[in-house]
Amino acid sequence: MRKVWITTLVNIALAGCLVFLLFFYEGTQSSEPEGEGGEVTTASNAEEIINTSCITCHGENLEGGAGPALNKVGSKYSQTEIEDIINNGKNSMPAGVISPEEAKVVAEWLSQKR
Repeated sequence: MRKVWITTLVNIALAGCLVFLLFFYEGTQSSEPEGEGGEVTTASNAEEIINTSCITCHGENLEGGAGPALNKVGSKYSQTEIEDIINNGKNSMPAGVISPEEAKVVAEWLSQKR
């Protein structure tokens, strides 16, 4: 009987930790310097932007979905062309989904996808 109580208490404690992590923990903030004017500058930031703004249409691994696949978009478009599409839209993609500064970082990252 005592073993059941201990197991129950451990499970409750683990569930409490999970709730805390899911709803309250914000993680550590990056100490990487930003570019001029607060511009985002790293590849990891490009991935963060894509994960929050693009995967809904382009798929979790950029394999496509409601929007076209982006996992090899660099072999079709240059960085400038990708940035233009992000900023101005094309076909069913709306313009201005992310800021122009973020578009520049994402376009640079996507242009390397070949």
